[in-house]
Amino acid sequence: MSAHDQLVVYLCEITRLLWRLLLPLLLLCVLLVAVLVLLVLAVRLWLQSSRNARRAREGRPTVAFFHPYCNAGGGGERVLWCAIRALQSRYADVNFVVYTGDLGVTGQQILEGARQRFNIVLPRPVRFVFLQHRVLVEPGLFPHFTLLGQSVGSIFLGWEALTELVPDLYIDSMGYAFTLPLFRYLGGCSVGSYVHYPTISTDMLSVVRERNPRFNNPDFISNSLFLSAFKLVYYCLFAVLYGMAGSCSDVIMVNSSWTLDHILSLWRSPNRTSVVYPPCDVGAFLDIPLEEDGDRRCHSIVSIGQFRPEKDHRLQIGAFKKVLDRRRERSGFREGLKLVLMGGCRNQEDEDRVLMLRGLCQELGVADRVEFKLNVSFEELKRQMSEATIGLHTMWNEHFGIGVVECMAAGKVILAHKSGGPKLDIVRPFDGGQTGFLAEDEDSYAEAIEKILALPPDSRLQIRRNARQSVSRFSDQEFEACFLAAMEPLMGTLER
Repeated sequence: MSAHDQLVVYLCEITRLLWRLLLPLLLLCVLLVAVLVLLVLAVRLWLQSSRNARRAREGRPTVAFFHPYCNAGGGGERVLWCAIRALQSRYADVNFVVYTGDLGVTGQQILEGARQRFNIVLPRPVRFVFLQHRVLVEPGLFPHFTLLGQSVGSIFLGWEALTELVPDLYIDSMGYAFTLPLFRYLGGCSVGSYVHYPTISTDMLSVVRERNPRFNNPDFISNSLFLSAFKLVYYCLFAVLYGMAGSCSDVIMVNSSWTLDHILSLWRSPNRTSVVYPPCDVGAFLDIPLEEDGDRRCHSIVSIGQFRPEKDHRLQIGAFKKVLDRRRERSGFREGLKLVLMGGCRNQEDEDRVLMLRGLCQELGVADRVEFKLNVSFEELKRQMSEATIGLHTMWNEHFGIGVVECMAAGKVILAHKSGGPKLDIVRPFDGGQTGFLAEDEDSYAEAIEKILALPPDSRLQIRRNARQSVSRFSDQEFEACFLAAMEPLMGTLER
Protein backbone atom coordinates (compact mmCIF):
# COMPACT_ATOMS: atom_id res chain seq x y z
CA MET A 1 0.00 0.00 0.00
CA SER A 2 1.38 3.35 -1.02
CA ALA A 3 1.87 6.26 1.39
CA HIS A 4 -0.98 8.10 -0.33
CA ASP A 5 -3.35 5.17 0.24
CA GLN A 6 -2.31 4.92 3.89
CA LEU A 7 -3.03 8.64 4.36
CA VAL A 8 -6.49 8.19 2.84
CA VAL A 9 -7.22 5.28 5.18
CA TYR A 10 -6.10 7.26 8.22
CA LEU A 11 -8.28 10.23 7.25
CA CYS A 12 -11.27 7.96 6.79
CA GLU A 13 -10.74 6.41 10.21
CA ILE A 14 -10.46 9.84 11.85
CA THR A 15 -13.62 10.98 10.06
CA ARG A 16 -15.52 7.91 11.29
CA LEU A 17 -14.29 8.52 14.86
CA LEU A 18 -15.34 12.17 14.81
CA TRP A 19 -18.74 11.22 13.40
CA ARG A 20 -19.24 8.68 16.19
CA LEU A 21 -18.30 11.33 18.79
CA LEU A 22 -20.57 13.98 17.28
CA LEU A 23 -23.82 12.73 18.78
CA PRO A 24 -22.39 12.29 22.33
CA LEU A 25 -20.87 15.76 22.12
CA LEU A 26 -24.19 17.27 21.04
CA LEU A 27 -25.97 15.47 23.87
CA LEU A 28 -23.35 16.72 26.33
CA CYS A 29 -23.79 20.31 25.11
CA VAL A 30 -27.57 20.05 25.44
CA LEU A 31 -27.16 18.62 28.94
CA LEU A 32 -24.79 21.41 29.99
CA VAL A 33 -27.15 24.08 28.60
CA ALA A 34 -30.07 22.48 30.41
CA VAL A 35 -28.13 22.40 33.68
CA LEU A 36 -27.15 26.05 33.21
CA VAL A 37 -30.78 27.06 32.52
CA LEU A 38 -31.98 25.15 35.57
CA LEU A 39 -29.28 26.76 37.68
CA VAL A 40 -30.27 30.25 36.48
CA LEU A 41 -33.95 29.50 37.17
CA ALA A 42 -33.11 28.19 40.63
CA VAL A 43 -31.07 31.30 41.44
CA ARG A 44 -33.86 33.52 40.12
CA LEU A 45 -36.47 31.72 42.23
CA TRP A 46 -34.23 31.98 45.29
CA LEU A 47 -33.71 35.71 44.78
CA GLN A 48 -37.39 36.33 44.14
CA SER A 49 -38.34 34.44 47.30
CA SER A 50 -35.91 36.68 49.17
CA ARG A 51 -37.59 39.76 47.69
CA ASN A 52 -41.07 38.45 48.52
CA ALA A 53 -40.02 37.81 52.12
CA ARG A 54 -38.69 41.36 52.40
CA ARG A 55 -41.88 42.77 50.86
CA ALA A 56 -44.01 40.82 53.32
CA ARG A 57 -41.85 42.05 56.19
CA GLU A 58 -41.72 45.72 55.17
CA GLY A 59 -45.09 46.03 53.46
CA ARG A 60 -43.82 48.38 50.75
CA PRO A 61 -41.65 48.27 47.60
CA THR A 62 -37.97 49.18 47.52
CA VAL A 63 -36.03 51.23 44.99
CA ALA A 64 -32.26 50.69 45.06
CA PHE A 65 -29.51 52.88 43.61
CA PHE A 66 -26.17 51.30 42.70
CA HIS A 67 -23.56 53.93 43.53
CA PRO A 68 -20.37 52.40 45.01
CA TYR A 69 -18.76 55.84 45.51
CA CYS A 70 -21.75 57.69 46.97
CA ASN A 71 -19.58 59.48 49.55
CA ALA A 72 -17.50 61.20 46.86
CA GLY A 73 -18.02 64.85 46.08
CA GLY A 74 -18.52 64.87 42.32
CA GLY A 75 -21.38 65.74 40.00
CA GLY A 76 -22.54 62.12 39.87
CA GLU A 77 -23.12 62.14 43.60
CA ARG A 78 -25.13 65.34 43.34
CA VAL A 79 -27.36 63.61 40.76
CA LEU A 80 -27.80 60.67 43.17
CA TRP A 81 -28.94 62.75 46.14
CA CYS A 82 -31.18 65.03 44.09
CA ALA A 83 -32.78 61.99 42.45
CA ILE A 84 -33.49 60.35 45.81
CA ARG A 85 -34.81 63.62 47.23
CA ALA A 86 -37.20 64.01 44.28
CA LEU A 87 -38.48 60.42 44.54
CA GLN A 88 -38.89 60.59 48.31
CA SER A 89 -40.91 63.78 48.01
CA ARG A 90 -43.20 62.24 45.38
CA TYR A 91 -43.50 58.65 46.69
CA ALA A 92 -43.96 58.52 50.45
CA ASP A 93 -44.82 54.78 50.51
CA VAL A 94 -41.57 53.54 48.92
CA ASN A 95 -38.32 52.58 50.65
CA PHE A 96 -35.01 53.70 49.17
CA VAL A 97 -31.67 51.92 49.35
CA VAL A 98 -28.15 52.87 48.24
CA TYR A 99 -25.55 50.20 47.48
CA THR A 100 -22.20 51.73 48.45
CA GLY A 101 -18.63 50.59 48.91
CA ASP A 102 -17.71 53.38 51.33
CA LEU A 103 -16.82 51.21 54.32
CA GLY A 104 -15.00 53.77 56.43
CA VAL A 105 -18.08 55.86 57.22
CA THR A 106 -21.58 55.42 58.58
CA GLY A 107 -24.80 56.15 56.72
CA GLN A 108 -25.34 59.26 58.82
CA GLN A 109 -21.89 60.55 57.93
CA ILE A 110 -22.61 60.00 54.23
CA LEU A 111 -25.82 62.03 54.48
CA GLU A 112 -24.03 64.76 56.42
CA GLY A 113 -21.38 64.86 53.71
CA ALA A 114 -24.10 65.36 51.09
CA ARG A 115 -25.46 68.25 53.13
CA GLN A 116 -22.06 69.91 53.52
CA ARG A 117 -20.90 69.42 49.92
CA PHE A 118 -24.13 69.90 48.00
CA ASN A 119 -26.49 71.62 50.42
CA ILE A 120 -28.90 68.66 50.02
CA VAL A 121 -31.02 67.30 52.88
CA LEU A 122 -33.24 64.27 52.23
CA PRO A 123 -36.87 64.31 53.47
CA ARG A 124 -36.31 61.00 55.28
CA PRO A 125 -33.47 58.51 55.87
CA VAL A 126 -32.34 55.94 53.34
CA ARG A 127 -30.90 52.51 53.96
CA PHE A 128 -27.29 51.85 53.00
CA VAL A 129 -26.06 48.42 51.92
CA PHE A 130 -22.30 48.42 52.41
CA LEU A 131 -20.47 46.33 49.80
CA GLN A 132 -17.23 44.64 50.88
CA HIS A 133 -15.60 44.17 47.48
CA ARG A 134 -15.54 47.61 45.84
CA VAL A 135 -11.89 46.97 45.04
CA LEU A 136 -13.18 44.86 42.13
CA VAL A 137 -14.11 48.06 40.23
CA GLU A 138 -10.98 50.03 41.14
CA PRO A 139 -8.98 50.85 37.98
CA GLY A 140 -5.73 50.24 39.84
CA LEU A 141 -6.61 46.54 40.05
CA PHE A 142 -6.50 46.29 36.26
CA PRO A 143 -3.39 47.99 34.82
CA HIS A 144 -4.22 46.39 31.46
CA PHE A 145 -7.62 45.78 29.85
CA THR A 146 -9.04 48.18 32.41
CA LEU A 147 -12.48 48.58 30.81
CA LEU A 148 -13.02 44.83 30.63
CA GLY A 149 -11.61 44.23 34.11
CA GLN A 150 -13.77 46.86 35.76
CA SER A 151 -16.85 45.66 33.91
CA VAL A 152 -16.33 42.05 34.99
CA GLY A 153 -15.58 43.30 38.50
CA SER A 154 -18.85 45.27 38.49
CA ILE A 155 -20.75 42.04 37.76
CA PHE A 156 -19.30 40.41 40.89
CA LEU A 157 -19.92 43.57 42.92
CA GLY A 158 -23.48 43.66 41.57
CA TRP A 159 -23.94 40.03 42.58
CA GLU A 160 -22.87 40.93 46.13
CA ALA A 161 -25.41 43.77 46.12
CA LEU A 162 -28.16 41.56 44.75
CA THR A 163 -27.62 38.83 47.32
CA GLU A 164 -27.60 41.38 50.13
CA LEU A 165 -30.92 42.90 49.10
CA VAL A 166 -33.20 42.22 46.13
CA PRO A 167 -35.05 45.43 45.23
CA ASP A 168 -38.23 45.87 43.23
CA LEU A 169 -36.63 48.57 41.08
CA TYR A 170 -32.91 48.87 40.42
CA ILE A 171 -31.25 52.05 39.17
CA ASP A 172 -27.62 52.19 38.08
CA SER A 173 -26.66 55.79 38.74
CA MET A 174 -22.91 55.46 38.22
CA GLY A 175 -22.43 53.84 34.83
CA TYR A 176 -21.98 50.14 35.64
CA ALA A 177 -24.07 48.90 32.72
CA PHE A 178 -23.02 45.25 33.12
CA THR A 179 -25.01 45.05 36.36
CA LEU A 180 -28.26 45.74 34.47
CA PRO A 181 -28.79 42.24 32.99
CA LEU A 182 -27.84 40.75 36.38
CA PHE A 183 -30.64 42.55 38.21
CA ARG A 184 -33.13 42.19 35.37
CA TYR A 185 -32.76 38.52 34.50
CA LEU A 186 -31.56 37.02 37.78
CA GLY A 187 -33.16 39.43 40.23
CA GLY A 188 -36.36 39.84 38.22
CA CYS A 189 -36.24 43.61 38.87
CA SER A 190 -37.33 46.50 36.75
CA VAL A 191 -34.13 48.37 35.85
CA GLY A 192 -33.27 51.94 34.95
CA SER A 193 -30.04 53.79 34.36
CA TYR A 194 -28.70 57.32 34.47
CA VAL A 195 -25.66 57.55 32.21
CA HIS A 196 -23.12 60.25 32.98
CA TYR A 197 -20.51 59.01 30.55
CA PRO A 198 -20.49 55.98 28.24
CA THR A 199 -17.91 53.42 29.32
CA ILE A 200 -16.75 53.36 25.71
CA SER A 201 -17.57 55.81 22.95
CA THR A 202 -17.06 56.28 19.25
CA ASP A 203 -14.64 59.08 20.12
CA MET A 204 -12.48 56.60 22.04
CA LEU A 205 -12.49 54.32 19.00
CA SER A 206 -11.45 57.26 16.82
CA VAL A 207 -8.55 58.12 19.14
CA VAL A 208 -7.19 54.58 18.85
CA ARG A 209 -7.89 54.33 15.12
CA GLU A 210 -6.09 57.62 14.44
CA ARG A 211 -3.31 56.70 16.91
CA ASN A 212 -3.62 59.89 18.94
CA PRO A 213 -1.96 59.84 22.39
CA ARG A 214 -4.35 60.47 25.29
CA PHE A 215 -4.45 59.68 29.01
CA ASN A 216 -6.14 56.36 28.11
CA ASN A 217 -4.07 55.77 24.95
CA PRO A 218 -0.41 56.04 26.01
CA ASP A 219 2.44 56.71 23.62
CA PHE A 220 3.73 53.13 23.49
CA ILE A 221 0.34 52.05 22.06
CA SER A 222 -0.29 55.01 19.76
CA ASN A 223 3.24 54.64 18.31
CA SER A 224 2.71 50.95 17.48
CA LEU A 225 0.61 49.89 14.49
CA PHE A 226 0.16 46.35 15.87
CA LEU A 227 -0.84 47.43 19.39
CA SER A 228 -3.21 50.08 18.01
CA ALA A 229 -4.89 47.49 15.77
CA PHE A 230 -5.17 45.02 18.66
CA LYS A 231 -6.64 47.69 20.96
CA LEU A 232 -9.11 48.75 18.26
CA VAL A 233 -10.41 45.17 17.94
CA TYR A 234 -10.63 44.94 21.74
CA TYR A 235 -12.58 48.21 21.92
CA CYS A 236 -14.97 47.14 19.14
CA LEU A 237 -15.75 43.82 20.83
CA PHE A 238 -16.21 45.56 24.17
CA ALA A 239 -18.53 48.12 22.56
CA VAL A 240 -20.77 45.27 21.33
CA LEU A 241 -20.96 43.74 24.83
CA TYR A 242 -21.55 47.17 26.37
CA GLY A 243 -24.41 47.84 23.98
CA MET A 244 -26.02 44.47 24.76
CA ALA A 245 -25.81 45.11 28.52
CA GLY A 246 -27.13 48.66 28.31
CA SER A 247 -30.07 47.69 26.13
CA CYS A 248 -31.46 45.70 29.08
CA SER A 249 -32.48 48.95 30.77
CA ASP A 250 -36.21 49.71 30.81
CA VAL A 251 -35.60 53.46 31.12
CA ILE A 252 -32.41 55.22 30.04
CA MET A 253 -31.58 58.76 31.09
CA VAL A 254 -28.50 60.59 29.81
CA ASN A 255 -27.05 63.84 31.01
CA SER A 256 -26.26 65.72 27.78
CA SER A 257 -26.61 65.84 24.03
CA TRP A 258 -23.10 64.43 23.63
CA THR A 259 -23.88 61.41 25.83
CA LEU A 260 -27.21 60.94 24.04
CA ASP A 261 -25.52 60.60 20.64
CA HIS A 262 -23.11 57.95 21.90
CA ILE A 263 -25.66 55.95 23.92
CA LEU A 264 -28.06 55.86 20.96
CA SER A 265 -25.29 54.53 18.72
CA LEU A 266 -24.26 51.87 21.26
CA TRP A 267 -27.43 50.84 23.12
CA ARG A 268 -29.83 51.40 20.19
CA SER A 269 -32.90 52.06 22.34
CA PRO A 270 -34.19 55.46 21.17
CA ASN A 271 -37.74 54.97 22.47
CA ARG A 272 -36.47 54.43 26.02
CA THR A 273 -33.81 57.13 26.07
CA SER A 274 -34.17 60.77 27.10
CA VAL A 275 -31.93 63.67 28.11
CA VAL A 276 -32.21 64.69 31.76
CA TYR A 277 -29.72 67.45 32.48
CA PRO A 278 -28.03 66.93 35.85
CA PRO A 279 -29.03 69.18 38.75
CA CYS A 280 -26.89 72.19 39.39
CA ASP A 281 -27.44 74.23 42.53
CA VAL A 282 -27.83 77.39 40.49
CA GLY A 283 -29.85 79.20 43.16
CA ALA A 284 -27.17 78.74 45.82
CA PHE A 285 -24.73 80.87 43.80
CA LEU A 286 -27.09 83.71 42.90
CA ASP A 287 -26.27 85.60 46.09
CA ILE A 288 -22.69 86.10 44.88
CA PRO A 289 -22.78 89.72 43.71
CA LEU A 290 -22.11 90.65 40.09
CA GLU A 291 -19.81 93.65 40.23
CA GLU A 292 -17.04 95.05 38.08
CA ASP A 293 -13.69 93.59 39.05
CA GLY A 294 -11.37 96.17 37.54
CA ASP A 295 -9.97 97.21 40.91
CA ARG A 296 -8.82 93.72 41.90
CA ARG A 297 -5.13 93.46 42.68
CA CYS A 298 -5.13 89.68 42.31
CA HIS A 299 -7.22 87.68 39.86
CA SER A 300 -8.08 84.12 40.84
CA ILE A 301 -8.66 81.26 38.39
CA VAL A 302 -10.73 78.51 40.00
CA SER A 303 -11.12 74.90 38.81
CA ILE A 304 -13.83 72.59 40.18
CA GLY A 305 -13.59 68.85 39.53
CA GLN A 306 -12.58 65.57 41.07
CA PHE A 307 -8.89 64.73 40.83
CA ARG A 308 -9.32 62.08 38.16
CA PRO A 309 -6.94 61.69 35.20
CA GLU A 310 -9.54 62.66 32.60
CA LYS A 311 -10.06 66.05 34.26
CA ASP A 312 -6.57 66.91 32.94
CA HIS A 313 -5.31 69.14 35.74
CA ARG A 314 -1.88 68.94 34.10
CA LEU A 315 -3.26 70.98 31.21
CA GLN A 316 -4.52 73.61 33.64
CA ILE A 317 -1.15 73.92 35.36
CA GLY A 318 0.71 73.98 32.05
CA ALA A 319 -1.52 76.70 30.60
CA PHE A 320 -1.23 78.70 33.83
CA LYS A 321 2.56 78.47 33.63
CA LYS A 322 2.49 79.86 30.08
CA VAL A 323 0.29 82.77 31.14
CA LEU A 324 2.68 83.65 33.97
CA ASP A 325 5.68 83.45 31.65
CA ARG A 326 4.04 85.74 29.09
CA ARG A 327 3.03 88.24 31.74
CA ARG A 328 6.54 88.29 33.19
CA GLU A 329 7.93 89.11 29.75
CA ARG A 330 5.87 92.27 29.71
CA SER A 331 6.81 95.14 31.96
CA GLY A 332 4.28 97.01 33.99
CA PHE A 333 1.60 94.40 34.69
CA ARG A 334 0.23 94.99 38.15
CA GLU A 335 -2.40 92.37 38.94
CA GLY A 336 -1.40 89.19 40.68
CA LEU A 337 -2.67 85.85 39.43
CA LYS A 338 -3.32 82.54 41.19
CA LEU A 339 -4.81 79.15 40.31
CA VAL A 340 -7.09 77.36 42.78
CA LEU A 341 -7.76 73.65 42.16
CA MET A 342 -10.78 72.39 44.11
CA GLY A 343 -12.16 68.88 44.03
CA GLY A 344 -12.80 65.60 45.75
CA CYS A 345 -10.47 62.63 46.17
CA ARG A 346 -12.27 59.28 45.91
CA ASN A 347 -9.42 57.02 46.95
CA GLN A 348 -5.68 56.68 47.45
CA GLU A 349 -5.08 56.80 43.70
CA ASP A 350 -6.65 60.27 43.54
CA GLU A 351 -4.59 61.41 46.52
CA ASP A 352 -1.43 60.15 44.82
CA ARG A 353 -2.45 62.11 41.74
CA VAL A 354 -2.68 65.29 43.82
CA LEU A 355 0.85 64.66 45.10
CA MET A 356 2.01 64.28 41.49
CA LEU A 357 0.33 67.57 40.56
CA ARG A 358 1.97 69.32 43.50
CA GLY A 359 5.29 67.96 42.26
CA LEU A 360 4.53 69.29 38.77
CA CYS A 361 3.88 72.74 40.23
CA GLN A 362 7.26 72.62 42.01
CA GLU A 363 8.95 71.50 38.80
CA LEU A 364 7.40 74.33 36.77
CA GLY A 365 8.11 76.91 39.47
CA VAL A 366 4.48 77.87 40.06
CA ALA A 367 3.90 76.19 43.44
CA ASP A 368 3.57 79.56 45.18
CA ARG A 369 0.75 80.54 42.76
CA VAL A 370 -1.28 77.28 42.84
CA GLU A 371 -3.54 76.26 45.75
CA PHE A 372 -5.11 72.83 46.26
CA LYS A 373 -8.46 72.62 48.07
CA LEU A 374 -9.47 69.00 48.68
CA ASN A 375 -12.95 67.80 49.70
CA VAL A 376 -14.01 71.30 50.68
CA SER A 377 -17.34 72.18 52.24
CA PHE A 378 -20.06 73.91 50.25
CA GLU A 379 -19.42 77.15 52.17
CA GLU A 380 -15.72 77.08 51.27
CA LEU A 381 -16.63 76.35 47.64
CA LYS A 382 -18.82 79.44 47.50
CA ARG A 383 -16.18 81.58 49.14
CA GLN A 384 -13.56 80.59 46.60
CA MET A 385 -16.04 81.14 43.76
CA SER A 386 -16.94 84.61 45.00
CA GLU A 387 -13.26 85.62 44.93
CA ALA A 388 -12.52 84.20 41.47
CA THR A 389 -12.50 85.96 38.10
CA ILE A 390 -12.26 82.93 35.80
CA GLY A 391 -13.74 79.44 36.05
CA LEU A 392 -11.49 76.84 34.40
CA HIS A 393 -12.41 73.45 32.90
CA THR A 394 -10.12 71.25 30.79
CA MET A 395 -11.67 67.78 30.41
CA TRP A 396 -11.81 66.54 26.82
CA ASN A 397 -15.31 65.32 25.92
CA GLU A 398 -16.72 66.09 29.36
CA HIS A 399 -20.09 64.35 29.43
CA PHE A 400 -21.80 67.43 30.88
CA GLY A 401 -19.92 69.71 33.24
CA ILE A 402 -21.69 70.60 36.49
CA GLY A 403 -18.65 72.57 37.61
CA VAL A 404 -18.94 74.65 34.42
CA VAL A 405 -22.57 75.49 35.18
CA GLU A 406 -21.76 76.35 38.81
CA CYS A 407 -19.03 78.75 37.71
CA MET A 408 -21.42 80.45 35.31
CA ALA A 409 -24.16 80.67 37.96
CA ALA A 410 -21.65 82.25 40.31
CA GLY A 411 -20.97 84.91 37.70
CA LYS A 412 -17.48 83.80 36.70
CA VAL A 413 -16.09 84.06 33.17
CA ILE A 414 -15.96 80.39 32.17
CA LEU A 415 -13.17 78.92 30.08
CA ALA A 416 -14.06 75.32 29.16
CA HIS A 417 -12.85 72.62 26.80
CA LYS A 418 -14.11 72.88 23.25
CA SER A 419 -15.82 69.48 23.23
CA GLY A 420 -18.57 67.42 24.82
CA GLY A 421 -21.28 68.92 27.00
CA PRO A 422 -19.67 72.34 27.55
CA LYS A 423 -19.53 72.93 23.80
CA LEU A 424 -22.90 71.40 22.85
CA ASP A 425 -25.11 72.28 25.81
CA ILE A 426 -23.65 74.84 28.21
CA VAL A 427 -21.31 77.51 26.82
CA ARG A 428 -23.80 78.61 24.19
CA PRO A 429 -24.87 82.14 23.16
CA PHE A 430 -27.73 83.54 25.25
CA ASP A 431 -30.02 86.08 23.60
CA GLY A 432 -27.23 86.65 21.09
CA GLY A 433 -24.68 87.41 23.81
CA GLN A 434 -21.46 85.58 24.68
CA THR A 435 -21.53 83.37 27.79
CA GLY A 436 -17.93 82.17 27.97
CA PHE A 437 -14.84 80.91 26.15
CA LEU A 438 -13.68 77.54 24.77
CA ALA A 439 -10.16 76.20 24.20
CA GLU A 440 -8.38 72.94 23.31
CA ASP A 441 -4.69 72.94 24.30
CA GLU A 442 -2.17 74.78 26.48
CA ASP A 443 -1.59 77.55 23.96
CA SER A 444 -5.27 78.24 23.29
CA TYR A 445 -6.05 78.13 27.01
CA ALA A 446 -3.23 80.55 27.79
CA GLU A 447 -4.38 82.90 25.02
CA ALA A 448 -7.98 82.77 26.26
CA ILE A 449 -6.94 83.55 29.84
CA GLU A 450 -4.92 86.53 28.64
CA LYS A 451 -7.84 87.68 26.50
CA ILE A 452 -10.26 87.47 29.43
CA LEU A 453 -7.95 89.41 31.74
CA ALA A 454 -7.37 92.04 29.03
CA LEU A 455 -11.09 92.70 28.56
CA PRO A 456 -12.50 95.94 29.97
CA PRO A 457 -14.24 95.25 33.31
CA ASP A 458 -17.64 96.21 31.87
CA SER A 459 -17.24 93.70 29.01
CA ARG A 460 -16.34 90.96 31.46
CA LEU A 461 -19.37 91.91 33.54
CA GLN A 462 -21.71 91.56 30.56
CA ILE A 463 -20.39 88.09 29.76
CA ARG A 464 -20.87 87.10 33.40
CA ARG A 465 -24.46 88.37 33.36
CA ASN A 466 -25.23 86.44 30.18
CA ALA A 467 -23.72 83.29 31.68
CA ARG A 468 -25.73 83.53 34.89
CA GLN A 469 -29.01 84.06 33.07
CA SER A 470 -28.35 81.19 30.64
CA VAL A 471 -27.96 78.40 33.23
CA SER A 472 -31.42 78.56 34.76
CA ARG A 473 -32.33 75.54 32.59
CA PHE A 474 -29.94 73.43 34.67
CA SER A 475 -31.52 74.10 38.07
CA ASP A 476 -32.49 71.52 40.68
CA GLN A 477 -36.15 72.16 39.94
CA GLU A 478 -35.74 71.44 36.21
CA PHE A 479 -33.87 68.23 36.98
CA GLU A 480 -36.50 66.99 39.42
CA ALA A 481 -39.32 67.63 36.97
CA CYS A 482 -37.56 65.84 34.09
CA PHE A 483 -36.28 62.99 36.27
CA LEU A 484 -39.70 62.28 37.77
CA ALA A 485 -41.29 62.35 34.31
CA ALA A 486 -38.73 59.85 33.01
CA MET A 487 -39.11 57.59 36.05
CA GLU A 488 -42.91 57.62 36.13
CA PRO A 489 -43.35 54.50 33.91
CA LEU A 490 -41.00 52.49 36.16
CA MET A 491 -42.46 53.77 39.43
CA GLY A 492 -45.91 52.87 38.12
CA THR A 493 -44.88 49.20 37.94
CA LEU A 494 -44.27 48.98 41.69
CA GLU A 495 -46.94 47.12 43.62
CA ARG A 496 -47.87 49.00 46.76
